[in-house]
This record gives sequence, C-alpha cells and structure tokens, in this order.
Amino acid sequence: MPSLTVKLYSVIFKFLFNRRLQTLLHQSKNPVKNSYGVVSRTDEPIAAANPLFSDGVATKDIHIDPLTSLSVRIFLPETALSLTNKKVNAFPAEKKVGYGGYLPPAGENARKLPVILQFHGGGFVSGSNDSVANDLFCRRIAKMCDAIVVAVGYRLAPENRFPAAFDDGVKVLNWLGKQANLAECRKLLGKSYSVHHSWEIVDNFGASMVEPWLAAHADPSRCVLLGVSSGANIANYVARKAVEAGKLLDPVRVVAQVLMYPFFIGSVPTHSEIKLANSYIYDKAMAVQAWKLFLPEEDFDLDHPAANPLNVIPGRGTPSKYVPPTLTVVAEHDWMRDRAIFYSEELRKINVDAPVLDYHNAVHEFATLDVLLKTPQAEACAEDIAIWVKKYISLRGHEFSY
Repeated sequence: MPSLTVKLYSVIFKFLFNRRLQTLLHQSKNPVKNSYGVVSRTDEPIAAANPLFSDGVATKDIHIDPLTSLSVRIFLPETALSLTNKKVNAFPAEKKVGYGGYLPPAGENARKLPVILQFHGGGFVSGSNDSVANDLFCRRIAKMCDAIVVAVGYRLAPENRFPAAFDDGVKVLNWLGKQANLAECRKLLGKSYSVHHSWEIVDNFGASMVEPWLAAHADPSRCVLLGVSSGANIANYVARKAVEAGKLLDPVRVVAQVLMYPFFIGSVPTHSEIKLANSYIYDKAMAVQAWKLFLPEEDFDLDHPAANPLNVIPGRGTPSKYVPPTLTVVAEHDWMRDRAIFYSEELRKINVDAPVLDYHNAVHEFATLDVLLKTPQAEACAEDIAIWVKKYISLRGHEFSY
C-alpha cells in the first residue's frame, strides 16, 4: 500500500483539483473567446529559468508562436560542452562567459545531443512546462539521458479545447525542424555560433530566428517524445503525425516515445477502472470532468480518439500502425493502468517494441508529482526510462526507421 504521506497528499490534491475543475466548469459556461490561450495557472509555483549550469543543467524559455501563448523551456545538460569549453565554469560566476548569457562559446567542439520533447501532465487543464515539479523532472531526465529536453508549454483547456494542445505539440515538432534547417543554412554559409559573430538571420522585427542552443548542440535526427499523464496522449498523437509525415519532417526523426501513465479512458470500463475508480491522486470522476473541459461539447465522447487510442474510427485507419517504439510506464494503484497495458499489447501485435514498466505500490504520477519526485521509486523510474531511451538515441544507429 502507498505510504501515509501519499494518502494524505492524495486527499488534499483531490480537494484542490476538484475545486479547480468546478471553477473551470463554471467559467466554461460563459466562455470568452481567447485563441491566444494560457499555458499555466496563476496559483501554481513556477521555477525561474537559469542559463547557468548551477546543477549541471542550464535552462531558458522561448515563446515560439506570436499568435498563441505556445512556449518551450530548453534544458541543456553541461555535457553538451567539450572538455575545453567546460573550463568556462571553473571561474567565479561574475567572470563566466559564453553560457553566462544566451550564446554558446566559440569553437567547433560542442557535442551534438539527442532531443527529448516533453509534455507535462495536469489533465489538460492545469500544469505547466515551467512548474517547479516539471522543472526538476526535466532536469533529471536531461542529465540521465544525456539529452536536450524541450518542455512544451501547450495551451490549456477550457480556454482552448481540443485540438489546440495536440496542434501545439505538432507545431513544436515543426519548429524544431525549422530550427535545424536554419542552423544548417548558417553552416553552409560558413558561419558558426560564437560570441563574436557579426550577422544574424532575423525576422521582420530584427530578432534572431535561430535558437543558438539548439543550433550548437541539438541533433534532431535522434528525437524522443515523452508525455506525462495527459501529456502522454499528446505525445502519442504527435508521434503518429511524425511517422505519417515521414521524410517531410527531415531532419527531425522521432525514434521512440515514452508514455508515463497515459490519460486514456473509454466508455466500456476496464477491470482497473472499476476496481480503482476512487484510487489515489486522480479518481475516475475527476478525469471525466477534465475530459468534458478538454473536448468540445458537441464532440464529447469517452471513445474519442484523443481519449481512447484503442478505438478504431471508420475512415481513419488503424492508429497503431503509425506508432514508433513505445515505452509505457504504469502504476499499481492507478485506475488508468489497464488501458495503457492493453495499448502496449496491441502495439506488440504489429511488431512494435512496446515494453511496459509496472511499478509496485505506486500511484498516478508517482515519478513526477512534487512531493514524490525525490523518492527512490521516482529516481529509479527515471533511470529505467533512460536505459530504454538510450537504445534508440545511441550514435551506433537507430533501430526504428520510417
């Protein structure tokens, strides 16, 4: 059984989240048109971006779409620097150069790292890419996987209902491809990033269009999607779109995805949905309310393809044939576990590498909730994810191709 701390936290979490759901449901009855959207709630603690490698990972925020609130937080591990450039951090903070600001240090010795696109949880109605909990989790993944993590701040519901969050996920993937192409243009023109460069590719406002951290260090041909709870639904959708696009997305290639306790549901309940309907953290009634806020009222259906990937929609084909290698993480005391396991079984039937990590005495979001992030089980989960992911981001060659 979960610890007393988890049980007490679950009671508090349910009370607060239910109150938020009721507030949002009330507001949704008198909607205000807002295509710009929101990517976080005002009552959630936020971690400020820090471009210094204070704990081995530097971060910065970028607003990537002028028409919406879509943004990303980039997590760059210190291992991206060569041994020579690492000497920058041997000096006192006031004397640091290069990454003391937002430009990579000069030189051609920067390492190219794989990219992990991360989608936070929160039932589509809460959470953010820069929350304290998500910031800590992404830092851990960046260090363990030795990869650049790009955490997506997608638009929340009910201000922006389906398919806004899913479209935002695809838009970030396309933005990543655009950044890679711009960086390649710069390289072909004989320019590399340094503190002393004299010209830049700019937009209509004179702002740089090339993101320097990604241009210097990102290898988009080794891209992994990682989704947490409702973020796993987004990751699964983006992965299918990426595989469908094929070479149109070059040089970006999604080589694998990780679905952490996905927010799947359906009209016909599974065994775990019956047995654990009132389980810890998120109970089923709360999830249904979240789906009502996320899906358009006229399209509300628990068998909607965004909610139930096992549902085959006539005319839309079999979704599973467009899925890359997929690692699924489930928890023993999570009512969503059965449907996630069934989805993995369907993927294995069509020869997709789709293992399941099932954690004993664990609850929904056991590896990503703020109060549980520092537990041995949360750290072990991150390590297990890193071991599997490295199989697909290794420079020895990718095992998945489309």
